[in-house]
Amino acid sequence: MTTRLNPYLSFRDNAKEAMEFYRSVFGGTLTTGTFAEFHASEDPAEADKIMHSQLETRGGLVLMAADTPNSMELQSGSSISVSLSGEDEAELRRYWEGLIDGGNVVEPLAQAPWGDSFGMVVDRFGTFWMVNIAGTPS
Repeated sequence: MTTRLNPYLSFRDNAKEAMEFYRSVFGGTLTTGTFAEFHASEDPAEADKIMHSQLETRGGLVLMAADTPNSMELQSGSSISVSLSGEDEAELRRYWEGLIDGGNVVEPLAQAPWGDSFGMVVDRFGTFWMVNIAGTPS
């Protein structure tokens, strides 16, 4: 199996809602498993939390997420962004429009000094995203 690098997002009690939102944006197949299904917690309050979820699209995008157990601290912040980049302008603009729904646009999607279209958004779940659409070569 080839080594892959996949974003793995952490949430507090709303991983299922977040991953269903991402499925609405990117499409694909979403699989989820709860703490109860994995026998991963003896705390009944955690039974329905998501222990692991994975979204895979036909285009090869993979996004994983889980709820953070009550016993663990969840640190949120802007030290990491998920980056989407490529040449398919229609696809990337569709993703952008989905991600900004309920989110906060940090940098509008517009032509950047390097010639590409670039934008930044913090989605409704607090995840930082960068979208870069390759410009037309001169």
